[in-house]
Amino acid sequence: MKKISFGKKAALNIFRNYRKTLTSLHELNYLFWECTLRCNLKCLHCGSDCMRDAATKDMPLGDFLGVLDIIKDKVNPHTTILALTGGEPLMRQDLEECGAAFYSREFPWGMVSNGYALTEKRFHRLLRSGLRSLTISLDGLEESHNWLRGRKDSYKNALKAIRMAAREKSIIFDVVSCVNQKNFNELEEIRELLVDSSVSRWRIFTIFAKGRAQDNPLLDVTCDQFQKLMEFIKRTRKKGIIQLSYGCEGFLGSYEGEVRDNYFFCRAGINIGSVLVDGSISACPSLRGDYIQGNIYKDNFWDVWENEFDIMRNREWTKTGICAGCDVYKWCEGNGLHLREEKTGNILRCHYNMLKNL
Repeated sequence: MKKISFGKKAALNIFRNYRKTLTSLHELNYLFWECTLRCNLKCLHCGSDCMRDAATKDMPLGDFLGVLDIIKDKVNPHTTILALTGGEPLMRQDLEECGAAFYSREFPWGMVSNGYALTEKRFHRLLRSGLRSLTISLDGLEESHNWLRGRKDSYKNALKAIRMAAREKSIIFDVVSCVNQKNFNELEEIRELLVDSSVSRWRIFTIFAKGRAQDNPLLDVTCDQFQKLMEFIKRTRKKGIIQLSYGCEGFLGSYEGEVRDNYFFCRAGINIGSVLVDGSISACPSLRGDYIQGNIYKDNFWDVWENEFDIMRNREWTKTGICAGCDVYKWCEGNGLHLREEKTGNILRCHYNMLKNL
């Protein structure tokens, strides 16, 4: 990786000040609802370790609506996005009822799905209930996708759902792919498949070692592969045939501003909040039990949002281990919080170090 240029350092410093302002304001504009832990797949990389018949029951719709009724006068519903996640949101038979309730309160809503159970009939019911954004996962060509997702027909169903959603112009739609050893050499073919399927937005993630992914080396990429991934994203962006970006995690050194639209900023607890299926109040759903700030069944969500979350808004505590003397810490601030070890606070992965010595 080449050195960070003077001009990019200046831009990063400006963005740092912008980030400080947003952190001080901590305006909630993205709220996740982990509406179920049930899932119809058994993915090798599941961060929440969801099971097909999860022991934790789905949160009743009325309980989450209680949160919305608390915050509706505190935020602008038109610019506060609700994102349903899980588990698999489509496992809820009342999903259309949920969406209609959000829509009646003027909150735009979307969901993150594996696409397995998204039939055309259900898709149109969800659109009528106010669905405005949708993300579907495609993690390789048929064999590699099915391997990661744990079901032989998952690729076929996901691709069918992707092609259907890509034709619908009333929603914001994108595809996400998790890169690993099985699909790394398929990236160009996946890109062409998505372009041929009329997909205009694509995000790529790397898998972090938590949940089921903790002890599976096939789910990780090497430092050399990671740099090649950055170059692939740069080339694709220059081609202009699809809007490709690397996911929101990780400070990327000289690749900042070149492989995604914005500079790195972990917005967990700053603009992003979440209500987990058991009522826990947190930020990004990738942050599990170690970042819980309260619970809707005993705490007022807005009081928690306004007065807690200090662990996410003041990140000086992350300046330990390899981060303590790092020359880019002021721009990185300890990487994504989901990449820090729960008990020690040590960092599990440093994207900058993965690129720095290549």
